[in-house]
Amino acid sequence: MRHDLDHHEGQRVSRRRLIAGVGSIGLAGLLAACGRDGGTVTTSTGETVSPQATASTSADLAALFGAANTCTLTASTTQGPYYFDADKIRSDIREDRAGTRLRVAIRVQDSEQCGPLADAVVEIWHCDAAGLYSGAEAQSSGASGGGAPSGGTPPSDAPGGNPPGGGAAPGGGAEGSAADLTPTDDKRYLRGAQVTNADGIVEFTTVWPGWYRGRTTHIHAMVHVGDDRVLTTQMMFDEALNSRVYAAAPYAAHTGRDTFNDNDSIYAETMLTKVVEDGDGYLSVINFSVDADRDGT
Repeated sequence: MRHDLDHHEGQRVSRRRLIAGVGSIGLAGLLAACGRDGGTVTTSTGETVSPQATASTSADLAALFGAANTCTLTASTTQGPYYFDADKIRSDIREDRAGTRLRVAIRVQDSEQCGPLADAVVEIWHCDAAGLYSGAEAQSSGASGGGAPSGGTPPSDAPGGNPPGGGAAPGGGAEGSAADLTPTDDKRYLRGAQVTNADGIVEFTTVWPGWYRGRTTHIHAMVHVGDDRVLTTQMMFDEALNSRVYAAAPYAAHTGRDTFNDNDSIYAETMLTKVVEDGDGYLSVINFSVDADRDGT
């Protein structure tokens, strides 16, 4: 299958490239630009630019999305304890993290129109092969009482959990019950945001997510429309594929997995992604159907 993503590790690549390629506008600026037609924003370099349109969807993705879920409203769940605005508008979120390459494609649809939702901002974040989250390595390693790859108390991803940190984030809204994290380190791997194209699609390049005690394998996702967080959800993977990936390095060094799809407190079959082999890795696709106008339908 043809690869059309940039594979340079750590390169900050936006699916909405800035005119002349200057600076980074960050999540708050991106949300502002997407909330108005023809919007311009000020970059971190102080220049005024306009986000450009995303490239059209490739044929391989169009076919796969036909078999991935429907326009039934996607269920919301907690954002978990490790969400914060990472200020990383990019498609390749790997940085220096080792693991099996995973190409993630998400199509955002309006649940009422059952059609693509362009100019929505999609964020994803997940742990690395050892179960660590950037910005929260101490907490997710168990050093501060968070979840631990091989011991300690797993983090509470269930609604009503008490995460560390707090404070509001750009995007507003109240999807997901946990407060936003105040980062405790300067790492930002495996976090990023993109803007949906005319087909409602975003793509990321990452690695297959690892695991930590108390939770099955998952990737967190959040969809912003204008200033609203209209969906906070999670993506899951078939256990046969998880087992295949985890048998190889670097995942094989992390042992003692205790939670799988069938005993996870959040897992739902609708969260399963459609996964196919993709060169030296995998391609995962899923539809998110959102209540864009937040009227409950």
